[in-house]
Amino acid sequence: MTDYYKAAGLTPYLDALGFDLVGYGCTTCIGNSGPLAEPIEKAITRADLTVASVLSGNRNFEGRVHPLVKTNWLASPPLVVAYALAGSVRVDLSSEPLGTGTDGQPVYLRDIWPSQQEIADAVAKVDTAMFHKEYAEVFAGDAQWQAIEVPQAATYVWQDDSTYIQHPPFFDDITGPLPLIQDIHGAACWLCWVTR
Repeated sequence: MTDYYKAAGLTPYLDALGFDLVGYGCTTCIGNSGPLAEPIEKAITRADLTVASVLSGNRNFEGRVHPLVKTNWLASPPLVVAYALAGSVRVDLSSEPLGTGTDGQPVYLRDIWPSQQEIADAVAKVDTAMFHKEYAEVFAGDAQWQAIEVPQAATYVWQDDSTYIQHPPFFDDITGPLPLIQDIHGAACWLCWVTR
């Protein structure tokens, strides 16, 4: 995506507006989008505010991008930027301005939305070489990744001291084809939530 933005000429504008590309993958999905400013966190907690985010991810449960953000709205990346510019999810983007231009006039979404030709021109700048460059060695990893010892086995080698994943004890006595399990005893549901 970084290459796609650069090729489309969007990067300088996103930079100027204060947008950053963050770690790909799970960063925002597990609430690692970063802390809110302390006064904002205090205001949310003190007044029990329901604050919102707009994200272009794939799920929108409470706390998705931050533990204090209760509502998360899914939208396309351009609409995420539009709502960020507007500064509120309570804006009707079809009729209310996103802000004020340097000429003092209101700026509407329709004023900045790209034309079909602009979209086609940007898409034409994206080629498969960009994709292949990034994914050709996606499984190679860096030196740290390559230094991880990986036991060779036909099945997963469970680590008894792991705090992340444990062998489920309710499968201990199962041999042969997996039978229909009627009752499971001693099972627990765990959610791994990475925090700083």
